[in-house]
Amino acid sequence: MIQYILTKSALPVLSLSRMAKRLVVLTIDSGLCVLCVWLALGIRLGSFVALSGPALWASLLAVATALPVFVVFGLYRAVFRYAGWQALMAMTSATAVFGLVYATIVAVIGIPGVPRTVGILVPVLVLLCVGASRAMARLWLGGLYQDQMRRAALPRSLIYGAGSTGRRLAAAMVNSQDRCVIGFLDDDDRLHGHRLDGLPLYSPDDLSSLVVTLDIREVILALSSISRGRRNQILARLLKAGVAVRTVPGDPSHPAAVARLDVDDVLMRETTAPNYILLSRHVSGKVVLVTGAGGVIGSELCRQLMRLEPHTILLVDHSEYTLAPLYQSLIHVKDETSVRLIPLLASVCDEDRMHEIMATWKPDIIYHAAAYKNDALVEHNPIEAIKVNTLGILTVARAALEHGVPNCMLVSTDQAVCPTTIMGASKRLAEMILQSLALEKGVTCFSSVRFGVVFEPSDAILACMYRQIREGGPVLISHAQDARCFMRVEEAACLIIQAAALSRGGEVFRLDMGQPVLLSDLARRMIAFSGLTVREDENPDGTIRIDAPAPDSTLNPVGSSASSIRTPHPRILMDHEPDVPAWSSLQDQLNAFYLALAVNDVGVGRRMLEQMVPSYQPGQAIVDWVLLEQEAEADALEGNGDRT
Repeated sequence: MIQYILTKSALPVLSLSRMAKRLVVLTIDSGLCVLCVWLALGIRLGSFVALSGPALWASLLAVATALPVFVVFGLYRAVFRYAGWQALMAMTSATAVFGLVYATIVAVIGIPGVPRTVGILVPVLVLLCVGASRAMARLWLGGLYQDQMRRAALPRSLIYGAGSTGRRLAAAMVNSQDRCVIGFLDDDDRLHGHRLDGLPLYSPDDLSSLVVTLDIREVILALSSISRGRRNQILARLLKAGVAVRTVPGDPSHPAAVARLDVDDVLMRETTAPNYILLSRHVSGKVVLVTGAGGVIGSELCRQLMRLEPHTILLVDHSEYTLAPLYQSLIHVKDETSVRLIPLLASVCDEDRMHEIMATWKPDIIYHAAAYKNDALVEHNPIEAIKVNTLGILTVARAALEHGVPNCMLVSTDQAVCPTTIMGASKRLAEMILQSLALEKGVTCFSSVRFGVVFEPSDAILACMYRQIREGGPVLISHAQDARCFMRVEEAACLIIQAAALSRGGEVFRLDMGQPVLLSDLARRMIAFSGLTVREDENPDGTIRIDAPAPDSTLNPVGSSASSIRTPHPRILMDHEPDVPAWSSLQDQLNAFYLALAVNDVGVGRRMLEQMVPSYQPGQAIVDWVLLEQEAEADALEGNGDRT
């Protein structure tokens, strides 16, 4: 309570102009000089006397002598900033000079009616009184003054949204060491011009002028209950204002409440609410098997499946490194549900193991997410990639048919459309296997779903760009015309579950990931949302440069489907893939293909892959590491033979 009273009483003093503050201190010092003369006379005479006659002249002399000396020694330049040894030395030096002059006049020359010892007592008392006044001012005003100086140096921020989230955030930011919140922005024009919790409320239409007049560096979005469309409109407006933009992803009262914009904000893409009927159709109360459960897509599928309360989830993965942490994370969620979790180490290429798992638990639906997906690694290790990506689904599909699994969904890729890489071709062949099996009208409903790049919350592309911006640039992108379609991994997993519920057998679904985004445009947005500008020919004074080398002539763009069909879900399309071979014909080709893979014949294997997948157009020569090393050794031996 006392601290609050002191703070409230100090604010009017600190709000005075610099000249007014100096006049106040000069007046106080004048009064202290008079007080010191009166005290010195009282000490010397043994009783206090009226300040008239000689005593008055002694008082006026003290004021006339002390103030000029104090001015010369700089005691009025920054009263509240002086502290410690520096202040003491300045004050002592000033008082010594004052004492020398005053003592010379009073003690040596003399003033009639004034004892000469007063000339010695007054300087001592002035040192004590002026020193005490500075110490009291430091205690009373110094901490608050320093706090005001510190906060004045912080980036000035506005909170967009004067609701409960914004108010709680403003309260949490009062003692922030990172930013100084000076007001609110709100769309409600009834609030404009008023104050909330002591902070003014402004119209968002005035933001451009506020940036200049109030030196606004940052706007914090505290909007927890608006639609994505409305949020995107606000972000588009802030993008033009030239300020950094932050958001509040969690508890606004937490000290670390403010964070950088997430993927959806930077991309400003619309999302579609899930259809909960589709989500639960094949999952609630059922036994679900997820292969590749430890991967990015597989693990997110498992997390979302947990919320739909299946009876059992079979977590199948060949890597204990990824399966163990997934199982441990799901165990904590399991405490709130009755879902049974079974972690199973297994390879999808192990036919006996797949049959054993399905015979034991009789799954109702399989989400097949196991695959090798890294283009570079797959190109350099094509045989192993084909075994997992193609023969893996064949093994799983056969086991599913034998054990009467009702549904099986393959998680594919948009690179399966007109593939130019081993990864894309192997996934297209996997789709063809399921399409061909679906023509046999067996007990299992087979389908596939394609999509492009998915983002995790801390995606590598965004994290790398943020780091480069924080370090002052440049921001590096592959080339100026490189465009990507982006989707959150959470949204992709949710749509995969819904696509499986739409399946009637043989479909190749494709997730609508929105319009492609140029990486150069993405970099520009991130720079703008950081409150910076792009340095380029049109703006040589910009802060961050974007480096975009010329396109690589060997770049293999993702193809587009010849035709797509709408489904009841706005984000799920169905690609038309004609000329699917009959299972009897495809099975013979796969048996021959398997023999080539078994002996690691890369050349024959790739030629057969081209025959089975007519749309496959390889973008480069064979770069299998094993084959390249064998050829190098053969060339070396041949060279040694020639020299012999």
